[in-house]
Formats: sequence, structure tokens, C-alpha cells
Amino acid sequence: MKEIFISIIILLCAIPAGYLLKNLTKEELKPGKKYFKIIWVVSLTFAVISFILPINLIMKQTLIFSLSFISIVSFISWKS
Repeated sequence: MKEIFISIIILLCAIPAGYLLKNLTKEELKPGKKYFKIIWVVSLTFAVISFILPINLIMKQTLIFSLSFISIVSFISWKS
């Protein structure tokens, strides 16, 4: 239970990380918006697919939280 709580806190850190990335790289975001959209779609798709994969629980949680972190950061950067 403690690991899930820590993972959720780290996942919530994706929100300020996305805004930090958006604010620090404003010039690079305009030509890279399509790439952030692609990264968002791919990471969200793989996060959903990983629910179905028959892998052990620790690996599944790590995969889902990592891909969710990436999708949150790229979504915030894409929607700037």
C-alpha cells in the first residue's frame, strides 16, 4: 500500500513538471507540438494495454505509472 501511495505522489509531480517544461521551452514547443501529441497518444495507449498484459504486479504498476507520468507531462506541454 505504501508503494502505491508513493507512486501516486510521484504521478502528481507530473503536473508541475509539465508546466515547468512548457514554461522553460516555449520556443521549442511550437514546432514540437505534433511530437508531444504522438507521445501522449502512444504512452496512454500502452498504459491501457499494460492492464491487459499478463505480467507480474510490480512490473505492471511500474509500467502503468511511468507511462502515465509521460502522458501527463506531454499532454500539458502539447496543450500549451
